[in-house]
Amino acid sequence: MQRRTFLLSSLAAGFGTVAGGGLLAPTPAASAAGLVDSVTVDSALKVRVASGWLRGRTDRNVAAFLGIPYAAPPSGAYRMRPPRPPVPWNGLRNATKYGPTCPKYYPRPKSPPLFPEVVIPGKECLNLNVWTPDPRGSGLPVLVWIHGGTFTKGSGSATPYRGTSFADSGVVCVTINYRLGAEGFLYLDDGTANLGLLDQIAALEWVQDNIAAFGGDPRKVTVAGQSAGAMSITTLMAMPRAQGLFRHAIIQSGAAAQTLTAQAAAGVTSRLAKSLRVAPTREAFSKVPAGRLARAASALVEEDPTASDPAEWGSLPFAPVVDGHTLSDHPLDALRNGASSGVRLLAGWNRDDTRIGLVPNGFIDRIDKADEATLSALVGALGAPEGTVELYRAARPKAKNGDLLAAVTTDCFIRIPAIRVAEARLEFGTSDTWMYRFDHGSPSFSGRLGAAHGVEIPYVFDLLDDESIHALIGPQPPQIVADTAHSTWVSFVADGNPCWPRYNLPNRSTALIDEAITVVNDPDHAEREVWTGRR
Repeated sequence: MQRRTFLLSSLAAGFGTVAGGGLLAPTPAASAAGLVDSVTVDSALKVRVASGWLRGRTDRNVAAFLGIPYAAPPSGAYRMRPPRPPVPWNGLRNATKYGPTCPKYYPRPKSPPLFPEVVIPGKECLNLNVWTPDPRGSGLPVLVWIHGGTFTKGSGSATPYRGTSFADSGVVCVTINYRLGAEGFLYLDDGTANLGLLDQIAALEWVQDNIAAFGGDPRKVTVAGQSAGAMSITTLMAMPRAQGLFRHAIIQSGAAAQTLTAQAAAGVTSRLAKSLRVAPTREAFSKVPAGRLARAASALVEEDPTASDPAEWGSLPFAPVVDGHTLSDHPLDALRNGASSGVRLLAGWNRDDTRIGLVPNGFIDRIDKADEATLSALVGALGAPEGTVELYRAARPKAKNGDLLAAVTTDCFIRIPAIRVAEARLEFGTSDTWMYRFDHGSPSFSGRLGAAHGVEIPYVFDLLDDESIHALIGPQPPQIVADTAHSTWVSFVADGNPCWPRYNLPNRSTALIDEAITVVNDPDHAEREVWTGRR
């Protein structure tokens, strides 16, 4: 049990690394949106939404409107409560700078971050950003991006999510914030849960009501996300309240395996209450200062594995909860029963996803030096049957022990859960699912990082000139990979077809994405079969 717990904790810490890096917090004056009393505005950069007028700015030859509130500030009487409609404003609101980020705890990193974290103070944290090729246009497809970050970090204003390239490709791109950690995912067994998911639904409802003002078509919305964002989307597909808010979905390196039972989530709540010395009630937690609550939640995520048993929760203590109200069924069960059967789905993973939790922290080097018995024990602790190490080694005869563990854990935690989503849809007869694997590796860490968790994001967003992500993908990332990945996402957003065969059980067609796309049937099928019966 301790081996599995230690491994889960190492991987979770690594996913947190890619989900959030270490940009210093900009000053409130430089970052928060505000009202403009009187200013000369180009009519093309002035739009009216339900709450009032907005002034945007030009960003790489497209129009950007940033820091737009989609809900009221979740503070005071509204703290740790479901989102409420945004407060209307008079005059012209300045939407030229990113708005506040949701409360989170992120200490200054000891080394350069692999993925930049943005912290902007302020109460109006439930905001979103819009990039559009033409605010005066109409009928444009829409991409709504839900960020990752282990449900405790991240924001829609992280620089790798800048929507300029999507807008330049004719897509209206929206990125959103949602409440994190205890503020967004604490379970209190009082009929109100999954506030972070309710925030996401509120943002999607705002898009339905307002995206036409930016040239977008509310009937052509695709929701996409990576890691915790992908887990969110899989859950949204199971929630009746989210039905009809999007027609396509893209899930990158995340599915439904992290969903918590009410019992497991209650255990997290109990631990957090004890650490804060408060009663496990909404009223008591709401009185804890946001910064202190975020720090305590972060400490719970990073808790010493010898002091507790995160294996009881999975590897994420804060995640969607099957509470019986906001989320009635496990997402896989809901999909098997036809939930979101009308939604087209693009689902996939990165070839070396879990290297993000093994390489930067040096854990992979420790496993390289471990003996065969230790490696087999680690793999067995994941629930893999006897002989799994030998099976994976046969396909990789020159691989080191750490490389084998990376392959096993990527399948266990990322690949197999994505396949289970596709299989659940097929059980109901939903055939509109396409699968991919992103294969382009990063040269970072002497090439051992590979196609790790998050490496695909700069290619999908076609933002290779953003130096803040070069620590993750290398200083000279190939544009041809971005051309391939980005155009694939644009095609799916626009038409719901990435241009390779649908996934089905006879063939299990999967696109391998690198400089070009290669379609193979049932890649690594023997290794897939190892995990039969695992969600």
